[in-house]
Amino acid sequence: MKKMILSLGVLALANFLYAKEVKIGVVMPLTGAVAAYGQSALVGIELANSMQGTLSNGDKVTLVVVDTKGDKLESSSATTRLVSKDKVIGLIGEMITANTLQAMRVAEDNKIPIIAPAATGDRLLEKKSYSSRVCFMDSFQGSSLARYVRENLNHKSAVIVLDQSTDYSLGLAKAFEKEFSARGGQILKSIRINSGDKDFKAIVSQLKGLNPDFIFLPLYYNEASLFARQARSAGLNTPMGSADGVADESFIKLAADASEGYIFTDSFDFNNPPTKRSEEFIANYEKVKGTREVSNFSAMGADAYFVMFNALEACVGNLTPDCINEKIHQTQDYEGVSGVISIDESGNATRSVVVKEIKNQKQSYKDTINP
Repeated sequence: MKKMILSLGVLALANFLYAKEVKIGVVMPLTGAVAAYGQSALVGIELANSMQGTLSNGDKVTLVVVDTKGDKLESSSATTRLVSKDKVIGLIGEMITANTLQAMRVAEDNKIPIIAPAATGDRLLEKKSYSSRVCFMDSFQGSSLARYVRENLNHKSAVIVLDQSTDYSLGLAKAFEKEFSARGGQILKSIRINSGDKDFKAIVSQLKGLNPDFIFLPLYYNEASLFARQARSAGLNTPMGSADGVADESFIKLAADASEGYIFTDSFDFNNPPTKRSEEFIANYEKVKGTREVSNFSAMGADAYFVMFNALEACVGNLTPDCINEKIHQTQDYEGVSGVISIDESGNATRSVVVKEIKNQKQSYKDTINP
């Protein structure tokens, strides 16, 4: 017995002495216009790494984090640095679809697996082999919200205010219009804006004349919050809603009282943890942050890391990018922080969408829509 215990101890010591550092690159907008997304996701990734940071063979998983500033060119060059200089074996990032495409091009060229936490564009993964995501697609969240607005809220008419400069907004608008119309709803008009626009008074005036039951704003939180404030200030109290671009707390801070009653689609609700992993993550988050209010982007960042770690563990005897990529694409019914996730051969995830409403400056759970 003593010899067995001694042998096990020697084996454990050997594993420790010969343990390697396994580097995962994290490509995030930590400053710039969409910094709130990246900052929230990074909190989740780092916490997940603290919960699961050592492989069964003793190898230590470390994060190499770069700030892309929310810029397309920087997303590409930062990813290139991670691959060529830091020699990462896997990547997590980016956040918005346009910048994620840049990071994925580099990952594909170098055959390094990459997992996107929140890039929802439908065509993101076309003709890609080393790319995947843990979030739903825009077509699913756009159609899910349209169904909820039409069937649950019984709104018969809607106007869409979309950002013509982003694939994210265009995809959501298309999906919402198709589903809303298929369920007997009427799209009165689609009005186009551009990222960075700040004056929506003329559009608000148009909307007063159109008098829709609902206004769909498939925008990121900066433009959506400005629009909501200007609409409410002008006395336009029509119900409004968006997709996950407003799911960050920054939207509530920027929109202030104008956010009251606003509905949106999301990936996760901390008041309704769907899995045991959710409960464990929330408990750890509370210890570190002093609150249980885990944002959806923190949950999605954590899930991107946990899926990556799961693949690393499955390849512990053959830790190569090809093996890791293969295991990521074989993810089935994985119980993550935000819910149960399956990833198909194309890298797309099958998962549920959550509908929320803002009440008293807080996100309030309304419904879960399953695929």
